[in-house]
Amino acid sequence: MNRPELLAPAGDLEKLRFAFAYGADAAYLGGEEFGLRAMAGNFSLLELGRARDLAAAAGKKLYLTLNAFVRPAEMGRLEELLRELRPLELDAYIVSDPGVLALVRAVDPDRPLHLSTQANTGNAEAVNFWRAAGVSRVNLARELSLEEIRAIGGKTDMELEVFVHGAMCVALSGRCLLSAALTGRSANRGACTHPCRWRYSLVEETRPEEAFPIEEDARGTYLLNSRDLCLVEHLPELLGAGVRSLKIEGRMKGLYYVAVVTGVYRDALDRYLADPAGFRPDPAWRRELEKVSHRPYGRGFLFADDGAQVSAGRGGYLRGCDFLGVVEEILEVGRGVVEGRNRFFPGEELELIGPGGRRSSFEAGIPFGPEGEAREAVQPNLRVVMPLPPEARPGDLIRRPAPGDQPAKA
Repeated sequence: MNRPELLAPAGDLEKLRFAFAYGADAAYLGGEEFGLRAMAGNFSLLELGRARDLAAAAGKKLYLTLNAFVRPAEMGRLEELLRELRPLELDAYIVSDPGVLALVRAVDPDRPLHLSTQANTGNAEAVNFWRAAGVSRVNLARELSLEEIRAIGGKTDMELEVFVHGAMCVALSGRCLLSAALTGRSANRGACTHPCRWRYSLVEETRPEEAFPIEEDARGTYLLNSRDLCLVEHLPELLGAGVRSLKIEGRMKGLYYVAVVTGVYRDALDRYLADPAGFRPDPAWRRELEKVSHRPYGRGFLFADDGAQVSAGRGGYLRGCDFLGVVEEILEVGRGVVEGRNRFFPGEELELIGPGGRRSSFEAGIPFGPEGEAREAVQPNLRVVMPLPPEARPGDLIRRPAPGDQPAKA
């Protein structure tokens, strides 16, 4: 693979369409079994077929996660599933468990295999071991520094993939036992309850009814909360170190997150490829990434002086904008059909965003409902006809500045 790949998450068919529309070269998704996001909007076999057709029509690639750690009683069902999946001819499966790898090799020997970050691959010898086992790409352990990635890239011609954006874990490359210990639902089985995001307080043994916050924060204390990863300024260093696939985390995120983050990294990657010597990070990229729901950003382990930034300076999610709606159809220049995702009112100052970095500010006009009646507000899941900027296109998103610095849903 000569051209670097931008790899985006897809939690359902709608998010898959937006990932491709906003610039992803490939997308990864999960089926209903054997993935590590059991609570995401996973794909049935029928939906996987639709996703494959969508990807093929767009000239994109599609990777299926089969990265759970499988137990003996499940191997029979996994073999059945692999036989059901084989006719779909997906571009690759993402695996962690050597047993899963071996079974894919037996059932579907020509299927490309990508190794998940959950395999914790941290040296070139391990990369070459997996290559000999039939893997064609390795997503490296998240704990590696840039120098370590470069050292690995210099000793192998394997395709290397790294995460460049999204949530991090307090566990080693996501292999966490905290959820299983506290709730009985294992992250390594796809059922993580994200207890590292919960609010925690300190309780003294003789005063069990009194919980003491460790810092003054109205939302509580997030002792186990890692920062979100953001490496948009460092794509040249990663590509120079031998990385060929840049992966965005977020199969449980919304379509607004997928669209905005994918669009920012698409712009950054394209600018670098157009002029590597003249590449300079654009401050607008970081400003745009602040407008999606996120925790405070960090660079993970990329540089030795960063260390493990586990406890962020404040808890909860941040966001700079509210996602309000999707443009479904253009009826005529300056007027179209919008599906509401959050409530907004006529007269509000809004922003329209679209693929390729298109941006337009406008004032919300009067929306009209399905029966042609004027509405006082646009509500979630309501389809309305309303005035739009002349350059609006289907698939554009509508947002407004969030009121102040406040927590947000992921």
